[in-house]
Amino acid sequence: MANRTISPQRWLVNFFCLGVPTLFVLAPIGSFILYSFWQNQNGELVRELTLENYQAFFSDNVFLGVFVQTIALCLGATLVNVVTGYAIALFAARRSPKLRFAMILLFMLPLFTSYIIKIYAVRGILGHRGVLNELLLAAGLIDQPVTAFIFSQTAIFIALVVLYLPFAILPIYLAIERIPENLGVASADLGGGAFDELWRIVLPLSMPGVVIAAVFTFVMTLGDFVAPQMVGGTGGFTFGRIVFTQFGVALNWPLGAALAVVLLFTALAAVGLAGLSSRWSTAR
Repeated sequence: MANRTISPQRWLVNFFCLGVPTLFVLAPIGSFILYSFWQNQNGELVRELTLENYQAFFSDNVFLGVFVQTIALCLGATLVNVVTGYAIALFAARRSPKLRFAMILLFMLPLFTSYIIKIYAVRGILGHRGVLNELLLAAGLIDQPVTAFIFSQTAIFIALVVLYLPFAILPIYLAIERIPENLGVASADLGGGAFDELWRIVLPLSMPGVVIAAVFTFVMTLGDFVAPQMVGGTGGFTFGRIVFTQFGVALNWPLGAALAVVLLFTALAAVGLAGLSSRWSTAR
């Protein structure tokens, strides 16, 4: 039997493929999970396994209420982004190659901009004397600036939709662009109209892109705490802000880790459901 030895190059490849993700992804997640079973007593970290942090989450109506509210907020932002992103992607995919490239580049430009700059831009639009209020005042639709646009759940919702819309457009566009054009021609030859082509060909074949867009938007909005912090104020509180508070202001790392683990498993559940829905749509 030949002696099978692993070359140094193979060891190096294995390290980068397995060691680096383990070191920088799995190890921090494991430390968070371990922290979540410890306890903070009078500012001191007690390294004894306990479920009190998870009990605090499930027994506290404030935690549960904000968690459910955050899930609803993220689902709403996901739905709006997927519908809007699909319309934009479909419109761009039906244009000429040059115009198509220009449109997608235009919608992807925010991804190359600083996240903080984008948040301040949103605040400049939604603020008390922001662009949106000024336009409504100039149009005579309101008599005084609307305060609900900023430092509220509405402001958080609008900010999340604006910030994460590019992440919904791109996967849907790529899925639509890969659909062979001859399928549309065949549909027209069989007497199908534009709606028949969209409903029976484009939408089913682009469903994997829709699923990816929904997962991207939901998972990223679920863990975002900067946007709610900047545009939500005291009137807009999300679960991500609670986790941030536990690590920053309260300095209760075990409880913060437990809440972060809840977010982690919620995101994993969303990814799992997306995988099942993608398989179901493919099987059809």
